[in-house]
Amino acid sequence: MIDEFAKDNLHGRLRRDRKALLWKLDGLSEYDVRRPLTATGTNLIGLVKHVATVEARYFGEVFDRPSPEPLPRWQDSNGSDLWATEDETRDQIIGFYRRTWEHSDATINELPLGAPGHVPWWPESYADTNLFAIMVHVLGESIRHAGHADILREGLDGRTGLRAEHEKQIDEEARAAYCAKIEQAARSAAPVKA
Repeated sequence: MIDEFAKDNLHGRLRRDRKALLWKLDGLSEYDVRRPLTATGTNLIGLVKHVATVEARYFGEVFDRPSPEPLPRWQDSNGSDLWATEDETRDQIIGFYRRTWEHSDATINELPLGAPGHVPWWPESYADTNLFAIMVHVLGESIRHAGHADILREGLDGRTGLRAEHEKQIDEEARAAYCAKIEQAARSAAPVKA
């Protein structure tokens, strides 16, 4: 009984964070979802593509249930899962992610938490694992990258939140006052040298 509770809870959180990650693309131009927003090139559509690839590998290859989506061999990974080429559309990447959900969900639904898996790209001493460990790992990856998307989206237009229904109108004045308060506390704690 605890296994089903744990499985349902982890799966529910994974579903929630998948939707949150996609929501970060809503209302943005094609350029804004694609452009590099950090010094390392992190971008919103790239995060979606990466998380889809991660999920496809972990809930596919690890349990000998290869993704129906074409994936390069993990040994040949070259970082191309971190950005969209000019020939890839937003809809194609989102479609890939949604189809990956279906395949992942089938793996999660059909296997028990203790189902054995093997992660060939992990160190050999950790490579043999089970569905529970992979669900925790993938959820961690999804949360991490959804957090990246939160920050990137906030930097683009100030929008924050986990879901559209919880979003509040941005009060620019209150936000500026709040940031000024934090800045003042930082300056007081560690005076800036001129």
